[in-house]
Amino acid sequence: MSIRTSSKALAAFFATAILSLGCGTVASRAAEDAVVIPAPTIDEAGKSSTETAIFAGGCFWGVQGVFQHVKGVKSAVSGYAGGEASTAQYETVSTGTTGHAESVQVTFNPREVSYGKLLQIFFSVAHNPTQLNFQGPDEGTQYRSALFISEPEQRKVAEAYIAKLDKAHVFKQPIVTKVTDYTGFYPAEQYHQDFLTLNPSYPYIVYNDLPKIENLKQIFPADYRKDPVLVLKAKG
Repeated sequence: MSIRTSSKALAAFFATAILSLGCGTVASRAAEDAVVIPAPTIDEAGKSSTETAIFAGGCFWGVQGVFQHVKGVKSAVSGYAGGEASTAQYETVSTGTTGHAESVQVTFNPREVSYGKLLQIFFSVAHNPTQLNFQGPDEGTQYRSALFISEPEQRKVAEAYIAKLDKAHVFKQPIVTKVTDYTGFYPAEQYHQDFLTLNPSYPYIVYNDLPKIENLKQIFPADYRKDPVLVLKAKG
């Protein structure tokens, strides 16, 4: 057996093993529906060719998969934010005691896609921002809705947009997304990267996440890219 084949077999083993460890739990709630929402009134101006933003909205498989299909996104990496480096491992984060949230670090070209547009996609199709400490079938603070902010302009855009959506009662319940200061991002284990693309027939992906990609395509056709930008391909 070649090293390449062994790596694939190991990845498949881990992918199966995590069925009972958080992401991939048996669904006890229906998959989330997309909500058509207005664009933000306040947005950033594209000042450079690269910017980074971190989004937490439930299991990172689906959030990563959505942003990987957005034009202007250079990379979308699954990982952990909100806790310490020493506890940034999947098994530990899954206990819900570390302060971490499963997150996705998105690097994008603001001249091609604005931070406001990414927020619109995040709130509309990537997750349900009204669910407190759970998302679909996944429960715990590690699945909370949060934005980890390192740029003052991102905070301004995010807070104004949340206020606008709440005032307009776009959602049936208030938005619970926390706008939080960035304290560090720690990439998740390799077997979590590109999980949606590599495991399209995995039951959790079929039920919870593939509909998000279809919703992105239908609601944001001008922003949809057919071929996702992948982490493992970028690493060679």
